[in-house]
Parts: sequence; structure tokens; C-alpha cells
Amino acid sequence: MTPPAEAARHGSHEDAFALVMGTLFVAFGMLICAKAQLLTGGLAGVALLLQYVTGTGFWIFFALVNLPFFIFAPKVLGWPFTLRSLLAVAMVSLLARAISSWIVISDIHPLFAAIMGGGLTGTGLLMLFRHGTALGGFNILVLFLQNRFGLRAGYVQMALDLGVLLASALVLAPANLAWSVLTGVLVNLVLAFNHRPGRYQATTGRIGGATARPR
Repeated sequence: MTPPAEAARHGSHEDAFALVMGTLFVAFGMLICAKAQLLTGGLAGVALLLQYVTGTGFWIFFALVNLPFFIFAPKVLGWPFTLRSLLAVAMVSLLARAISSWIVISDIHPLFAAIMGGGLTGTGLLMLFRHGTALGGFNILVLFLQNRFGLRAGYVQMALDLGVLLASALVLAPANLAWSVLTGVLVNLVLAFNHRPGRYQATTGRIGGATARPR
């Protein structure tokens, strides 16, 4: 009889499916946020902010701002996790560019954009987290803190994300900033409610020097 832990372990096909769907959800969430001139937290929020300031596409900045975090990621989280995360960042960047030509949104209410953009992004991140993958930057940091010290990924990321949103106050209109806060809160509530240590954590490979077991 197959042990419960082994039965719960994700196969390669499941990891690949989660990678595709997770990055697609995040990229579409970013498109919705960008259309409404909203931000989310993390480096995705930084990339959106740079897009608003310069007019250059989100996908370019998202790839560039993530690169420095991958310099130390192999030592902190190991090569398998780092390579999966690097692939995820590349896929979000490419999908964000592609989706903008696949779908044209003429108008969107900021409340709906905040709910759907935040919900899609949080769900995409949840898929990636549960399969031992992140989107670089803050995601690498919060997963390390959760696995090493037991700090909930959602709450740590929420604090970092709110810092990014506060820093954007000089760029966004007050109303857009308020809707952006809602977006960031929704992203991280999805993670906080669904990605808890000990509840469910099926990852492949080793993270932070210790094997993460599915529960």
C-alpha cells in the first residue's frame, strides 16, 4: 500500500501543469491591474510602477528587477527551486506580453480589477508555491522565511507588499492607490488562508537545506 506522503507527492506532469496555469493566472492578473492603473505588491508591483512611469511594457521590467534575487537564490534555496522559479519568471514575462495582444480590454471598473486582478494573481502564486516554485524576488524571500522559521508566507508578503504600495503614493492617484491596497490584500489573503505550514506543502526537491514533505 502506498504511504500517504508518497501518494500526495506531485508528479512531474502535475508540476508542469501548475507551472503553466500558475504563470498564466499571474500574467492575466497583471494585465487586469495594468488596465485599471493599479498596483500589486512585490516586484510585480515595482514592474507595474515602472511601466506607468516610463510607458515601457511590464514584461521587460518584471524580468529585469527579478534577476538580482537569483544571484543568491541557489545558495539559499537550492538549484532545483531556483531553476523552476527562473523559468516561472520568464514565462510570466512572455505570457504578459502575449496576453496583451490576445485580449483587448477597453474599460474596466477599478473595484472589479482589484478583485479579479488580486484573486487571479494570488491563485497563480498559490499554484506555484504548492509545487516548489516562486516568482523570484519577494517570493523567494518569503518561502525561505516560512520554511526556515515557520513564518506564514502570506503575512510576510503582505507586509512587504504594503511597503511597495506606500512607496507608490507619489505616482498613483489616491483612488488608484486605495484600490491597489485592496488588490495587494486579496493576493495575500489567498496565500495566508491556503498556504500554511503543516496544512499542505507538497514540493519537489530540497528547500533551504531540508526536504519539504507533503501533508
